[in-house]
Amino acid sequence: MRARLNCKFGAVGLAALACLVFPSSAPVVAEAPADDAALSAAICPIVYPVDQSSSLRGAHFLFYGNGFFISNEGYFLTVAHVLSQLHGGQPHVLLRAPAGPPRIVQAALVAIDRDHDIAILRVTPNPFEGKYEVSFLPLAYGHQQRGETVLAAARRPFKPKDAYTSEALVEERSPGEVYDFQFSQLDKGRSDTELFLFNHQVQFGQSGAPVVSVNSREVIGLVEGQWLRSSLVPLTTAVSQGDPGVGAAIPIHYAIALLQQRGVTWQTASGIAQPPDITAANAKGFSPAVPLSLVPAPYPRESLFGGEVVLDALIDAKGRVSEVKLVRGQSPFLEKVFSAVRTWTFFPALEEGHGVASRIGIAFQFLRSSSVVQTKRSQVESAQAESKPRFEESSSNAAERGAIPIDAVEPEYADASDAEGSVILYDLVSPQGELTSVRVLRDLEPFTAATVAAARQWRFVPGKRARNAADSAAIVVFTFRRSARTVPVHAHQQIR
Repeated sequence: MRARLNCKFGAVGLAALACLVFPSSAPVVAEAPADDAALSAAICPIVYPVDQSSSLRGAHFLFYGNGFFISNEGYFLTVAHVLSQLHGGQPHVLLRAPAGPPRIVQAALVAIDRDHDIAILRVTPNPFEGKYEVSFLPLAYGHQQRGETVLAAARRPFKPKDAYTSEALVEERSPGEVYDFQFSQLDKGRSDTELFLFNHQVQFGQSGAPVVSVNSREVIGLVEGQWLRSSLVPLTTAVSQGDPGVGAAIPIHYAIALLQQRGVTWQTASGIAQPPDITAANAKGFSPAVPLSLVPAPYPRESLFGGEVVLDALIDAKGRVSEVKLVRGQSPFLEKVFSAVRTWTFFPALEEGHGVASRIGIAFQFLRSSSVVQTKRSQVESAQAESKPRFEESSSNAAERGAIPIDAVEPEYADASDAEGSVILYDLVSPQGELTSVRVLRDLEPFTAATVAAARQWRFVPGKRARNAADSAAIVVFTFRRSARTVPVHAHQQIR
């Protein structure tokens, strides 16, 4: 098997781009968000052995990319496109031993999400039970924020195509800052994946490396590749001021979804992930399901007008979305919303301290900024009356259901921002259908205050349990798009 440097692009803009290879540069050293030795021990190169026979130079191998351990059970995360270079061959990782050269150990594929480019491996035998210098990294389950300081960490051999275990590895620590979020198809025909962009030029072999929050010391994403184009002013300014480029990372959200789906445990910085205090998980009584990790849906490029989708979802006793009923919605918004919601994860509802299945209402509002700016209150009320959601009677007779909005108010704000993206709210609804609390799960200035004010005016059909109205929860996603703008075409380059 020969090592190759393959460049792949998102499905959009493929014909206009060429395969670029960025020159290697010396690693930038920054203060590590955790003990640097532990960080280094958690990150392992993904390799393929050419010859493991003993020699003065050690075992000969080919290098493909990076990955990292997430638990002491030997589970390991990377991006799927790194494994695709093996063309079905057995992946291996390079482990450090306390004495002697590193060793090449097999890794079994546990699960793969090709739509969102995530792969879970398990190294066997478990290196945490053997004589290896290994550690694992905690995962973040909160949303990444613009302006968040991050560190991309990776390890690679000096000669990726002709490497030996006796040779030292290059340790790379690349600090950056989260600039924005963009959706992309990572392969033609795949679902949309949200990426976060940060000021970092991705080097060969960094794909699959962890991106760590300096503040929380948790992994918030995996390096995907180099972002090649963007119309965003902050990014353009950053590059013109001498920043090395713009890297694209896959939010850890998609990995958490796959881990939860397969029943694989992981750690946070504080230990086992616990629900935030918005539920105050009761030992007695009932507490609704709480979002663990969410992403919004992209605004469809082909849509000239706004739209909405309302869903009634079943969250099972393990916090997974197991069923989704459509209450209201239309194409092209439906396809985008269903694709996003399938990746959502939750802390399950609790009854008498035990996880139980429950239903939750979900509402997406897609807004054009020019359509919601009104100068007169009468115009606002007229627009609301025309677009008011209607509750489906078939759902109203169900024995179990989530809280469903029946009177939605659109946010009012000044149309003076280039910002676009989503605000996500978590609402608690009383058995009378009244909103009892609103919590912001995802912020987007300058729209957040306006969306919270609008949400507080919404009315709901209350949720049901065992045919009775009950305390319930709803998630509301407001997605904004710039007015009077052509939606930009974006592309990224996967660098192995």
